[in-house]
Amino acid sequence: MTTTLIPTSQLAPQFTLPQSLPSTVYLSHLLLGQERAVEAFQLMTKLENQHLFLADYAGIDRQLLIKAIVEQADTPSDSYLVASKTPTEDLDFSFRWQTALPAASVGIIANQNKSYHYLSGSIRRAELIGRMVKTDKSSQYKAGILASHHYVFIDVESLWKREGLWEFVMQILQDNCYKINSELAPIPLNCKIILVGNANLFSHLRSEDPVFLKYFPLLAELNSELDLTQYSEAQYLQWLHSLAKQVDVTLETSALMTLFWHSAKLTEHQQRLSLSSILLSQLMLQAASYTTSKTVSGTSVTKALKQAKRRHETSELYAAQNFADNFINLQTSGEMIGQINGLTVVDTDDASYGEPARITTTVHYGDGEVIDIERKSELGGNIHTKGMMILSASLYRIFGRDAPLHLNANIVFEQSYQEIDGDSASLAEYCCLMSAIAEQPINQSIAVTGALDQFGNVQAIGGVNEKIEGFYRLCLQRGLTGEQSVIIPKANVLQLNLSPEIIEAVANGKFHIHAIEHMDQAISLLMDIEAGQRNEDNDFPEKSLYGLVQQRLEKMAGQDEEEIEPSFLQRILIKLRII
Repeated sequence: MTTTLIPTSQLAPQFTLPQSLPSTVYLSHLLLGQERAVEAFQLMTKLENQHLFLADYAGIDRQLLIKAIVEQADTPSDSYLVASKTPTEDLDFSFRWQTALPAASVGIIANQNKSYHYLSGSIRRAELIGRMVKTDKSSQYKAGILASHHYVFIDVESLWKREGLWEFVMQILQDNCYKINSELAPIPLNCKIILVGNANLFSHLRSEDPVFLKYFPLLAELNSELDLTQYSEAQYLQWLHSLAKQVDVTLETSALMTLFWHSAKLTEHQQRLSLSSILLSQLMLQAASYTTSKTVSGTSVTKALKQAKRRHETSELYAAQNFADNFINLQTSGEMIGQINGLTVVDTDDASYGEPARITTTVHYGDGEVIDIERKSELGGNIHTKGMMILSASLYRIFGRDAPLHLNANIVFEQSYQEIDGDSASLAEYCCLMSAIAEQPINQSIAVTGALDQFGNVQAIGGVNEKIEGFYRLCLQRGLTGEQSVIIPKANVLQLNLSPEIIEAVANGKFHIHAIEHMDQAISLLMDIEAGQRNEDNDFPEKSLYGLVQQRLEKMAGQDEEEIEPSFLQRILIKLRII
């Protein structure tokens, strides 16, 4: 039999790190993984009347990234705004941009010699286009950002919130010029506009605003993660080193492995690393504060991470105390029929943690309905309801193909007083249902998480590390026996990034983690009995779990026939031997 136990080498990411830090630091190193965005920006610089939407994400240092992107582009030549008379009317003047320095006799209205500017927050119209400054003798044009910078980055949400300003910018793009006042000739637009926001807003604007659709055909979508199957650890180390220099701290080689592990934990994947420059630079600064100099060591990073958890673990500590005081009834030893330990993730505003949950099932004679008490009480979300429907479909696929089932089942999360959503409990609920029907006890030292499809395959779930850690902490509090374990989907193994403490417990045989692909594997682990395979007569072995379930269902079907009293007419027909 193939073992389902996960070896310790797969419980956390494995990295091969360089022995020394890079000797050079360039701003361009911060563009690791952002090749698509850089290419889109460079394409924009070569196209007329086509501007760019830069789609970023919450964890990125926007201004630092903009600075790095602009540095990679070809620097445009300085341009000069000059006035010239129109050939038709002597009194009218028009403005034009030129790259050649005008003669001394020609006045320069504006000089476009600055590389870029980023606008966000409260944006004013005069800030964009400039204004007329009046003196005692004359009026002079003071150039705005559009006339003095080659690239103008604008926070799209700041612009979108002010409807009048949004329409004004769209009109500038349509006209390819803008007017300061009625007396002054229009000033030609001579810069590139880059709107910065999330990708969802880009899709919304394309469908809602035809002007935006016309002038913003280019999307530069930034990556939030780095795939280590396409890049190397050395390249990411260069990224970390460059980021450290930007916040004026120095990395030590002892800090690298801890930073890599934390970065992988942010992505919830062993082969991906986070590109969230804000989160990682904040961690470096916090770690440096625990040293006497501006250095980041392995010890200081570990301390910073522990302190960060300490600052955000209030809800988790209260939850753990409820288990310690037995306010929440959940067994981690012995056996029970129709009771199983599921795993949930509790999300707060600033943190998330795993918490075991007791799931119970009762069955009785009925019309074949599996009742989700969470849904009935309006405490179950839509995805959880979908998981329950898939559970019912799996039950009928195995036992109800040829005849209706004569049982009702009630499934509930005990002592749950808030909404439960997600389908990650469907495996635990299915096993609990099988236990209740077959009257076969479940090992309470095992906790289960996993989503089912209609064919019994166990699918990936979210928050796998938090769920394992939540059950481990409860078992540790009560004393590790070497019997406690967690069952997870095999598809989640690549997401494992457990603490050294748990890995050590697994290595010493005090705690176990199983990875499975099918629900029948969970049954064998939980109830110490084989699920069973159908024979040629479509029956399961008597001593298998499914054989016991089949026998119970057949008994309920017989009970159906015995309990229905014949009507008066039926009794007469029976006496006359007509039926």
